[in-house]
Amino acid sequence: MSAADASRLALAVDLGGTKVEAALVDETGRLLAGSRHRRPTGPERSEEELALSVTEAVAGALAALPEGAEVVGAGIGSAGPVRLPDRTSPLNLPAWRDYPLRDLIAAQLPGAPVTLSIDGVCIALAEHWIGAAVGESDLMGMIVSTGVGGGLILGGHTVAGPSGNAGHIGHVQVSGFDVPCKCGGRGCLEAIASGPNSVAWARAQGWDGRTGEDLGRAHAAGDPIAIAAVERSGRATGEAIASATALVDLAVVAIGGGFSRVAPAWFDHVRAAIATHADFGFVAKVRVVPSGLSDEGPLVGAAALVHRPELIGAR
Repeated sequence: MSAADASRLALAVDLGGTKVEAALVDETGRLLAGSRHRRPTGPERSEEELALSVTEAVAGALAALPEGAEVVGAGIGSAGPVRLPDRTSPLNLPAWRDYPLRDLIAAQLPGAPVTLSIDGVCIALAEHWIGAAVGESDLMGMIVSTGVGGGLILGGHTVAGPSGNAGHIGHVQVSGFDVPCKCGGRGCLEAIASGPNSVAWARAQGWDGRTGEDLGRAHAAGDPIAIAAVERSGRATGEAIASATALVDLAVVAIGGGFSRVAPAWFDHVRAAIATHADFGFVAKVRVVPSGLSDEGPLVGAAALVHRPELIGAR
């Protein structure tokens, strides 16, 4: 990256149920080499431990700031729910209920604007900006990982809603699944399709693996329970996407997150579930594609909160 490219940088922060990452990102969506730092999160960590992970990741990213460059703002993508403009309450991080995450990061970046959003909106921004949905005006970005999240761009602008949680598809209820969810509901997509919940379901059927990676290897080896677990997750995800498309007429859904890559067949199951709506053409036409940015997407999208403000719709 040239000095000119690095002159105006965004601090991008991605907070999830397993890890927090921070990096510096230029105005073209490229991550500055050496600036990406990761620290663990997780449901067992205290409020103070989570804050330390975030501040350490941010400090590591800021330490890579080149001479003569400036950080023009920070964008934060957080697992949901959130409460705009400054709070996060991720279901998978119970110690951080209604936590002032924006203020924590702003203290490390005095004088610079700091914007908080749900992580699904950041995925949608990233895919619309430089990823798999360039040129599309009506799309959803999704994450299928420790949790399941989503965000919307409609008519070329983000749609966050009054609380900031519009598009949070992980808590759309899927018919035929009477499964309790941490949110208090039953049959939520996250409770069915996320990596940890898919692993838990497979273990309840007698499979003895421990992680999503184990499940992927077992699927590749032909294990029938692993195959059923991947099909179950993909089918539920497809049904939720079909419902979302029926509501807001999506053209494309771009999906990232570690569990979306558990097996190539996972996307086949998603698309097969949507195809059952063939007689309802405007639903069946939605394209479902893998993220074009792999695991950089959440950080690129967080940076878009700073670099692409024209895409940010009214709250």
